[in-house]
Amino acid sequence: MNPNFLQTPVVYLKGVGPNRAEILKTELGIETYGDLLQLYPNRYLDKTQYYKINQLKDSGADVQILGKIIHLKTVEQKRGKRLVATFIDDTGQLELVWFRGQKWIRENLKLNEPYVIFGRINRYGSTFSMPHPEMELLQQHQAGLKVSMQPIYPSTEKLSNSGITNRVVSKLIQQLFMETKANFDETLSENLIADLKLVSKADALLNIHFPKSQELLAKAQFRLKFEELFFVQLQLLNKKVIRKHKIKGLPFDQVGEKFNAFFQNHLPFELTRAQKRVMKEIRNDLGSSAQMNRLLQGDVGSGKTIVALMCMLLAIDNGFQACLMAPTEILANQHYTSLKELLKDMDVSIELLTGSVKKSARKPIHEQLENGTLHILVGTHAVLEDKVQFKNLGLAVIDEQHRFGVAQRSKLWHKNNLPPHILVMTATPIPRTLAMSLYGDLDISVIDELPPGRKPIKTVHRYDANRLKVFRFIKDEIKKGRQVYIVYPLIQESEALDYKDLMDGYESIAREFPLPDYQISIVHGQMKPQDKDYEMERFVRGETQIMVATTVIEVGVNVPNASVMIIESAERFGLSQLHQLRGRVGRGAEQSFCILMTGYKLSNDSKTRLETMVRTNDGFEIAEVDLKLRGPGDLMGTQQSGLLNLKIADIVKDNQILKSARYYAIQLLKVDPKMEKSEHLSIRKAYANLVKDKAIWGYIS
Repeated sequence: MNPNFLQTPVVYLKGVGPNRAEILKTELGIETYGDLLQLYPNRYLDKTQYYKINQLKDSGADVQILGKIIHLKTVEQKRGKRLVATFIDDTGQLELVWFRGQKWIRENLKLNEPYVIFGRINRYGSTFSMPHPEMELLQQHQAGLKVSMQPIYPSTEKLSNSGITNRVVSKLIQQLFMETKANFDETLSENLIADLKLVSKADALLNIHFPKSQELLAKAQFRLKFEELFFVQLQLLNKKVIRKHKIKGLPFDQVGEKFNAFFQNHLPFELTRAQKRVMKEIRNDLGSSAQMNRLLQGDVGSGKTIVALMCMLLAIDNGFQACLMAPTEILANQHYTSLKELLKDMDVSIELLTGSVKKSARKPIHEQLENGTLHILVGTHAVLEDKVQFKNLGLAVIDEQHRFGVAQRSKLWHKNNLPPHILVMTATPIPRTLAMSLYGDLDISVIDELPPGRKPIKTVHRYDANRLKVFRFIKDEIKKGRQVYIVYPLIQESEALDYKDLMDGYESIAREFPLPDYQISIVHGQMKPQDKDYEMERFVRGETQIMVATTVIEVGVNVPNASVMIIESAERFGLSQLHQLRGRVGRGAEQSFCILMTGYKLSNDSKTRLETMVRTNDGFEIAEVDLKLRGPGDLMGTQQSGLLNLKIADIVKDNQILKSARYYAIQLLKVDPKMEKSEHLSIRKAYANLVKDKAIWGYIS
């Protein structure tokens, strides 16, 4: 079959036309024959059995019955009318009922002709009824594509209201199979099909839409899921290969005096084994001729910043500049302060560039960047502005990756003739499954141990009834000189309600912790940025003991003296959010605590989240549970879900298929990197069709 045939606009399919085509496009994103073919069913109804009326049970199940209509009548109701038909077989009778579309139905129904009806059974007294049944004359039923398992397709209210029912969609797909004669090109190699005992592409498509049996349906699903994940992995692995071969990197071939001086004389504590391992992985990248693209994962407080600084010193030793980009001003300020402190006895120049740096202060920064006397620039999005020009940028460190869009990161590439090495740092642990799919083209390093002397945070779950005990505990901690966070949830839909919750909370805390003995800071989303920063600064300097806040403090604030995190209405937070918030404490040498406050009414998911938090401090274990609870698209935030636009596979449920797909993709690229061998031509053709819309800056992950 000509593959371009599947690119035919769906408007030309018999039964569609301009109006339906427009609705299919806006509601389901279907524009071509190929899109319609990939509209896979959500579930299936078993139509293998025909019931007799005397076998019916009051179970609310969907059933299929063969019989005929012997009588029609219209019944008046309080509002409008209903049409009632008496339907019989050789064992009994039931009522068919329509509340709308009665005129058309009355005109088109044939009395005393054999029909096959399908629908949900209701029971009133001793009478069974079926509202709005699907109906087909027995003659047509026998002539149509035999479907024993009826597919149920994704739908929306607008589709149903426009008359594009499940039955219509099914008919359109039948029409598509007739026009193509179900002759679809194979997209995998014969070896792969034989090795995994897969059904052919054509059989898989036929049995996903019109399965003859449960067994054939399962085979079709496996084949299509494998294929989808296999091509995702091929794209990611290819991206990695292309980057390593085509995109030359800046060689950092010497370990010079700045790196050695820092390592020998200025390290605040000895590196952990994990930090040393990661450092070695990064140095191998930087010493090769390819551009580094590495994702550095590590829980809050695991010492990612020290690793990033040592990489920057390597860049400086090799005659290059470095920059560190953070998503918020508060974070950028913190990085700047901690790096400046670490470098205070060394001859390394470092500056900060954020939106609030005044124009007069920017000029010298721009000049030093261009003449090469400025070694390290720390900043926010301001670093990406066109007027920020480096003499020779060698390394860009990006903190909290998924807050920056791909387009923004691509700007960093153009800050130098050869693209700089990229190190992405994240404290959001990404489960292996997801890392394989989302960041399969990045090399991944993990810091999985905390620096010595850090005590694990103790986490407990308390109900609102224990609030007075919790207040007593806070007072004891403040007596010891510690500071406390109290965090309230944000619900996007209702800022007013959030604000009220926060203010009610603030008032009850102010009553319990009165001036002058206690000072309280408050931070929420409706404050002006400068007011927010002022309150944060007071807390950081230790002038206030309690910080009442909404989730504004989730990322990056570093107050080693804060040892208690109270999370109000903890059931309203996602797991990764709870874990991030908990990471705000436990940064000093003292024992820290996290207290999760909730009411008694908790859903099962909420209970799982709270139990997981109390049980473990391991970010990766938490991320795996979170992935199971929420699914992948949600976990990465909207920016990353583009890649996960999967039609049939599910990264969590189909984890084993994903691993297998990755294995076979790696094997293929090992033996035939360009897919040129004759046995791989079908894969190559399918791959080329898939990637032709992707622009070059898909390389920037």
